[in-house]
Amino acid sequence: MIRPLQFSRTMLLALLVAAFACTSAGATAALPSQDKDYLTSTEADKIRDAETTNDRIVLFINFADDRLKKFQYELDHPSQNRHADMLNYLLNSYVGCLDDAADLVQLGIHKQENIRKGVDLMANKAKEFLAVLNKLSTEGNEREIYKSNLDDAIEGTNDALKEAEQAKMKVAPPPVRRKN
Repeated sequence: MIRPLQFSRTMLLALLVAAFACTSAGATAALPSQDKDYLTSTEADKIRDAETTNDRIVLFINFADDRLKKFQYELDHPSQNRHADMLNYLLNSYVGCLDDAADLVQLGIHKQENIRKGVDLMANKAKEFLAVLNKLSTEGNEREIYKSNLDDAIEGTNDALKEAEQAKMKVAPPPVRRKN
């Protein structure tokens, strides 16, 4: 007759905890976090709810525009606490939004989606952003606080502008309407 294994309560509890830890660690590793630390929960929901890649590109460009305006406002109206942190956070957030938009442009080209509107917006806005950033690099208040992040923002904007210009060549042309 085979005798069943007998475990003490502590041994059984330890086995259960170890099994749970292994399964939850595997599940956590398999599902990377989708949260972007520079997006609010409302903005992240808008990105998730956007139906097309083009819509997501437009949203990220608008979020980048918002960050740059907030940066300028913070420069003109410094907060009493964490002013330097806020300036650097806003520039990093701006770059993150612009980088995500550029990544989505590449994805849209790869999937052969109609992203023409987003690419055009990105090209136009990147030129505006670059003018603002270049002005900040020469005339901005408290440049020493955010100089490194400003240089990154200028570089990222130049890259996004190049990406948009190249994408204009690769994006499928709009449909041609035939006259009857």
